[in-house]
Amino acid sequence: MSNAETTRKFEIAGALRFEETAPGMLCAVVATPLAEATVYLQGAHVATWTPRGQNPVLFMSSKSLFAPGKAIRGGVPVIFPWFGGRGDGKPGPAHGFARSMPWTLESTRLTGDGEVEIVMTLAPGDSIRALGCDNFLARFHVLVGDRLSMELEIHNQSGEPFTYEEALHTYLAVGDIGQTWVTGLEGTTCIDKTDGFVRKLQPDEPVRCAKETDQVHLNTSANCVVHDGAGNRRILVQKSGSESTIVWNPWSEKAGAMADMGPGEWERMICVESGNAADNAITLRPGGSHRLTTVISLQP
Repeated sequence: MSNAETTRKFEIAGALRFEETAPGMLCAVVATPLAEATVYLQGAHVATWTPRGQNPVLFMSSKSLFAPGKAIRGGVPVIFPWFGGRGDGKPGPAHGFARSMPWTLESTRLTGDGEVEIVMTLAPGDSIRALGCDNFLARFHVLVGDRLSMELEIHNQSGEPFTYEEALHTYLAVGDIGQTWVTGLEGTTCIDKTDGFVRKLQPDEPVRCAKETDQVHLNTSANCVVHDGAGNRRILVQKSGSESTIVWNPWSEKAGAMADMGPGEWERMICVESGNAADNAITLRPGGSHRLTTVISLQP
């Protein structure tokens, strides 16, 4: 059965259709009076989201690889079941396998408010079991409207405790990183991954990027606001089920070494990620579940 035949029953007339943008790369295309968006089944990856009458809110690299098994550079990669490199010396791709695996469509619907909901699932296959991960179910809910709501739901289907890390690695589009700052993380402790993973105290002031920035802010459930000075807008990042917030920008040298980042594009993006990493890793009891939710919206 072709991809078109498989997904036809999930289409919504006048709101949601599916298309294959490259061999093996199937995406949902949302277009409603509220917003436009694209969501790839590989990685359950929200690639674009633009509220009607606004500029794109998510950053997408012009050099991003849209190919089976390759991570997409931009949008919202789903990070699971580890953040960064895998610990304990075990093999596995950076940031886990979820962002580069095909997910399965579970349902779609048009809500009474005119939003489009897409639900996808990921369960262990042979390649995931080869990494020593089995007996879990991941479910990702995406709600596209004048806000973008995303929920990562993890179920432990084994008889043993299951410990994992997670994040919604949200790339936000800004006019100029030099005129961008993030509020909501004042006074938190962060792991500075660019300085030997040293733990530092964020002063009582906004987070600004003046060099490569990769900070894991711990034990914070606070919402954040990205102040896009050059773009003359504010982006609100609300979250629940999350005790870590990660702020990242690769800056010029690191970005220049990335084959999937266009020249100078690092100046027009910042990642503010909701997650549970390091000290905030989640341990689920047998049969337990956890939900991580992020809602992105524009403020006047």
